[in-house]
Amino acid sequence: MPSNEISTIVYAPASQGNDARALDIVHRLERALPGLHLNWTSSEKEDLIPLSNRDEWVVANGPNGNIPFLCNDDDNNLVTISGWENPEGLSSGSPPHFEVHADFRMESLDTIAAADALESIAEGAQALWGHATPFKAAFEIAEQTAPTLAGPPSPPRGLPALKLPWDIASPEIPHRLGWLNYWSAASARAIGFPDPSRDAELLSRARRTANGWVVRLTDAPLDLDKPEHLEALLRAYERFPKIGGR
Repeated sequence: MPSNEISTIVYAPASQGNDARALDIVHRLERALPGLHLNWTSSEKEDLIPLSNRDEWVVANGPNGNIPFLCNDDDNNLVTISGWENPEGLSSGSPPHFEVHADFRMESLDTIAAADALESIAEGAQALWGHATPFKAAFEIAEQTAPTLAGPPSPPRGLPALKLPWDIASPEIPHRLGWLNYWSAASARAIGFPDPSRDAELLSRARRTANGWVVRLTDAPLDLDKPEHLEALLRAYERFPKIGGR
């Protein structure tokens, strides 16, 4: 993934049969980003294949409500999305989950559009939690939980070590933070957000959605080379000690 991309991932309960979420997610994302048309897929050789009946193709090629790989036909503003059921649980003893991954070019999305995209995907997926984060920062945040040959993770930049999913108490508890964070109402309750006496700064950059919140840590896309951005991430981890199962 190029370093100039924003990676969006949301996590939701798995399908219970006859799941219409795939098309709902795609339609919501296209409405959130006017001019976006996810009417292409790719071959094994990564050649673009136009889809004349995209919605029917998604239903036919997305078993259990999965989203087969979709993209637009714009190299300067590439958007990709796919979603699948993951057999692993989001927490100790929890059932399989559904996750959706979408990638966007940073230069093509302003802050509002990035939040709109995350909200549309998360609400369409009926997600518990998720985030949208520039690739470079997301890579470093992933090191908070990545196991190493030497044993526990050794996070960079003084970030806290986070537990692996099977050591987390509840699927509603987010595994990590990102630049833009989607927390369902259940996830917000699980971590204690919002607390008006403690969350004034976060609430100034938060948006209430139909089923939860989108909370932005920094005004500009998260860049951990900027001391003020690293401090904002560290403050958020300190504020929400349950995130990552700590």
